[in-house]
Amino acid sequence: MEDIFAEDLAYGPNGIRGIIGNSYVFGAAFLASLGGFSFGYDQGVISIINVMDQFQNAFPRTRTAFGTSFMTAMLLLGAFVGCIFMPSLADKISRKWALTVVVVIFDIGAIMQTSSQSYGTLVAGRAIGGIGVGTLAMISPPNLRGTLLVLESISIVSGVVIAFWITYGTRYIASEAAFRLPLGLQMVCATILGVAIHFFPYSPRWLTLVGRNEECLASLSKLRGLPPTDRRVQKEFKGIVAEVEFNKIILGKRHPGASAFKLEVLSWLDLFDRKMWRRTVVGCGVCFFQQFSGINAFIYYAPTLFRSIGQPPEKALILSGVFNILQLVAVAICFVIIDKVGRRPLAIVGGFGSCICYIVIAAVAGIYSKDWSANPAAGWAAVAMAFCFIMVYGVSYSPLGWSLPPEVFPNSKRAKGVALAVCVNWLSNFTVGIATPPMLQTIGYGTYIFFAVFCGLSGFWAVFLVPETKGKTLEQMDLMFGDNSGEEEKDFMRIAAASAEQTVMSQTQHV
Repeated sequence: MEDIFAEDLAYGPNGIRGIIGNSYVFGAAFLASLGGFSFGYDQGVISIINVMDQFQNAFPRTRTAFGTSFMTAMLLLGAFVGCIFMPSLADKISRKWALTVVVVIFDIGAIMQTSSQSYGTLVAGRAIGGIGVGTLAMISPPNLRGTLLVLESISIVSGVVIAFWITYGTRYIASEAAFRLPLGLQMVCATILGVAIHFFPYSPRWLTLVGRNEECLASLSKLRGLPPTDRRVQKEFKGIVAEVEFNKIILGKRHPGASAFKLEVLSWLDLFDRKMWRRTVVGCGVCFFQQFSGINAFIYYAPTLFRSIGQPPEKALILSGVFNILQLVAVAICFVIIDKVGRRPLAIVGGFGSCICYIVIAAVAGIYSKDWSANPAAGWAAVAMAFCFIMVYGVSYSPLGWSLPPEVFPNSKRAKGVALAVCVNWLSNFTVGIATPPMLQTIGYGTYIFFAVFCGLSGFWAVFLVPETKGKTLEQMDLMFGDNSGEEEKDFMRIAAASAEQTVMSQTQHV
């Protein structure tokens, strides 16, 4: 079918060369990277801080398993709340100003964490900072979005790695500055992002959404560095108008006469109807299993986890840093293989491969945990399996959690479907974050069995429910999911395209 929404439109070479070739796109990629880095830093900074004597002396409640997990996980609960409200805010005031609000909230949370004198203020700061984490809207040509997605993943992991090693260095400071300095540094990149975004034009899609089509065309022209009359700019403009019209038409057809509030509720419920349930299970399932793989148990509590498999405190810190670096290496490898191997094989191998790693760790810990000092080789075997896990995860569920949800939902359900998947991601992340320290304290090596079970389930889930989505058309996706969602949308697409054609012709006459 014709590319009505201009999703396959190319302005030049794909990949990194396409980003570097346009100053505005390069700037947008840089801002997206700053946002991803800030998010990763906020996740990674807590790992060593959790085990710092200076931190535990200042906040004695963090010496308990629940005190640590509750404080750590509040960032994730805040992010869950933020991802519910931020998309609506962006539609109302523009993504540019919504991002500014996000940065202000993020900085308020960071200031509270940095200056906190009580456990309650620290927890509140984590929660408020979490609300500000949000999802960044990237302004990029359609053929570069996949590249930017991988770049942002690399930026997130880079933030985790750099935060870890900064905190590793500051722990030698005798005073409370050991943890307050790295907590304060999280504001730097976020603030640069909040200021720099105002040197960029408004999102073209938002301008069309609020009826400012003339400004949309001007914004596209500026972003692409081409005149408004350029064929590619005109095609993308038409695609944006068609997409906005399409979403209005299809909601009106499915729920005629519904009020704005009721329409919003019904559009969420549409994700669970008879035709959509399998797509929703796949889109949300990959986010659920991404978190219940236990990845963020390692990110937040790596020093504690490495101690649980026989490593002394100082060595556990070094191994935690190596673990984070290996994740960065794995994400870089994913950049090369994800489009060659496909989504389904990665989901299957990632699930079962991670399961095997955890089973070996649990078996070694179960046998030797009573006397690690007499069995150092066993401890190193467990460490090796932890490193194998992060490599397997890094090339499978790490990218799949972000790339698969947009691919499984049809055009009319994609925005809500991806938003629901992100909510599942944050809620699952929160659950793992708050449960891991108490589990380690009460069931010990059973924690690894817990994660092994979920990794095994993810493998079976992928075998029976996840189709290959790479490069598939709407018709092929319908066939794989056993519905006709894409086919039903074709007529609505044609109506939207005709309306967009009239808008473009009218707009062109004024150029």
